Amino acid sequence: MHQVVVLAYDGVVPFDLSVPVEVFGRARRADGSPAYGVRVCAGTDEVRAGAVSLRAPHGLSALAEADTVVVPGVADVDAALPAAVLDALAATPARLVSICTGAFVLAAAGRLDGRRATTHWAAAAELARRHPTVTVDPDVLFITDGPVLTSAGAAAGLDLCLHVVRSDHGAAVAADTARSCVMPLERAGGQAQFIAYEPPAPAGLSLQPLLVWLTDNLHRPLTLADIAAHAAMSTRSLSRHFRDQTGTTPVQWLNRQRIRRAQQLLERTDQPVERVGTLVGFASPTAFRECFRQLVGVPPRAYRAAFPPAPRAGRSSPSSGVREARRVAR
Repeated sequence: MHQVVVLAYDGVVPFDLSVPVEVFGRARRADGSPAYGVRVCAGTDEVRAGAVSLRAPHGLSALAEADTVVVPGVADVDAALPAAVLDALAATPARLVSICTGAFVLAAAGRLDGRRATTHWAAAAELARRHPTVTVDPDVLFITDGPVLTSAGAAAGLDLCLHVVRSDHGAAVAADTARSCVMPLERAGGQAQFIAYEPPAPAGLSLQPLLVWLTDNLHRPLTLADIAAHAAMSTRSLSRHFRDQTGTTPVQWLNRQRIRRAQQLLERTDQPVERVGTLVGFASPTAFRECFRQLVGVPPRAYRAAFPPAPRAGRSSPSSGVREARRVAR
């Protein structure tokens, strides 16, 4: 079983420590078995964590046996860390994950040298100043750079842990884990994210019926004129109302929804990439690839490679795959 070891140390942020314990502890495979074994380790018998003190059941030797090591945030980035902790982090061959200011701990251990990383926006400039060999991006929720993953503020640690579950076990396991934690699988926000997402429009908008209709007709190659005709408006009036109520244009909103649906198809079915583009309403494979890359940051084939469909228990007929694709597309 994949072993996740969460590092505790004096000054650790309790919330950051609890996030990986909860997320990875709740993850279950399709057969109900645990997806991960989770341990908490520390270099001392007792760890001071703000208003509480903690006792970890494992010592630093657990880091050498881990498949993934999670480093929670530190409350005071100026506090000196024990050399034993930094040495253990420097030596572990495990995949490394930091939450919030845990990036300072990884950087102090030399594990971020030459890599891209992120941390809490308020501490990003200080991380870059202290560690000039690290390329710090303060505008993202999380960054994956090879075997090292870093996240922004505390809540972004939830996003990153779910991303890890999704990468390891597929979208279905990640979605079940998110539901168990009572949180969304993806969050909308002003920060750049790997997963394109358009939040649902609030109820009560005058355009709500039109948005529902668009969502139900993503598979059709709709133009701005088609949308305006259905709404019984001129294209100029429609664009003005759309921007007032959603903050974007009709075509941009529609394409975001199409790409989100395409992500689901790429994750859940084995339909060819070109067919996925057709199922979500793009007139050509080129238009689909360009829009997907613009919104998600990678081409659709790379996205499928990162989040492949979960293997089926038995082989299914081609027609069953088409039926599943059509179900998701609609």
